[in-house]
Amino acid sequence: MSENDPSLGGPTGSIPGGAGEDELQFRDPEKAEALADKIAEIGEEIDETPVKVMHVCGSHEQSIAKFGLRSLLPDTVRLVMGPGCPVCVTNMPEVDEAVALAEDGVTVATYGDMLKVSGTSKSLDDARSEGADVRVVYGAQDAVELAEDVDNEVVFFATGFETTAAPTAAVIKSDPPENFSVLSAHKYIPPAMEIVAEMPDTEIDGYLAAGNAAIITGHGIFEGVVDRHGLPIVVGGFEPLDILAGLVKLLEHIRDGEETVENAYPRCVTREGNRVAKEQLWDVFEAVDGEWRGIAHIPDANLQLRSEYAEYDARERFAIDTSDLRGDSGSQHSEECICGDIMAGTADPVDCPLFGEECTPANPIGACMVSSEGTCKIWHEYGGRPDL
Repeated sequence: MSENDPSLGGPTGSIPGGAGEDELQFRDPEKAEALADKIAEIGEEIDETPVKVMHVCGSHEQSIAKFGLRSLLPDTVRLVMGPGCPVCVTNMPEVDEAVALAEDGVTVATYGDMLKVSGTSKSLDDARSEGADVRVVYGAQDAVELAEDVDNEVVFFATGFETTAAPTAAVIKSDPPENFSVLSAHKYIPPAMEIVAEMPDTEIDGYLAAGNAAIITGHGIFEGVVDRHGLPIVVGGFEPLDILAGLVKLLEHIRDGEETVENAYPRCVTREGNRVAKEQLWDVFEAVDGEWRGIAHIPDANLQLRSEYAEYDARERFAIDTSDLRGDSGSQHSEECICGDIMAGTADPVDCPLFGEECTPANPIGACMVSSEGTCKIWHEYGGRPDL
């Protein structure tokens, strides 16, 4: 099947009678119904069902839940979210480091989603309530501009996958001010996909990969994952028709036993990706082993500044002492949280006894309820399996 097969009514076709034959439309109910029918048809043709497919992106989950796409899927197809929330997989010791810096008088700048994520005993929001200087920024460049405006040391607590790591690398290479440094908690998603694929309880049949990360890395990065694990991978966009069309292609590969990578997001993704961004990313960062909260210790899945850029590495610049932060997490319910199982695709938010009761966006217990890309928060807002 070609990437622009008009018979599917996918998002890459023109709109007859529209403003122009080249105009794209992504939320056409008739096309969505046609794609849903195709998914149901393929589901019936697969011998072993239900088929379980996983996506690894909070933006995918937002669209899936917001537009009720699971309600369009047949019982033969199950779509789950894996470790696609970078805030959720930021490990507690990494948060402890940011909290310790803030309590030592450093100005810590980070994304808004990171404020309420708990470390071992405190969050950055806790530190800010006690007088620490913690600022919300939209990215590394904002943190640089903050450093230019203040006399204090500014540390950008950098989280996110390749999509945000590449801009962080670009900023570091742009000769930022001397009072700017980075505490990297950036993660690299392909190794995590491999670990999850190996987990016996996950039992996935294929991946819908995140188009935003693939814009940077290119879809060729997934070829090794396919070769090692025998699972098809389809790179998909984020509009409803993007996701449904990506699922059609993925299910076809599963049905036909094809171990391959396919690009269902050709208007943005190429095999090679953004070569300049990739060059900067791997010039500044190197992949090292690290712990993903609730998932596992994953080889080559954390991004650490290379020694050539040590002057911008907060871990090299400061003696970060987190010993005072170690201890009880302070939550009587934290041991009941199943956020790790949810991110591994072995449980849904509704399986957690805390979901929507003790654990809410106003009072998050697990990291999955904190971030706008966390499965629990998304399901709390939209509902994960609505019967429309």
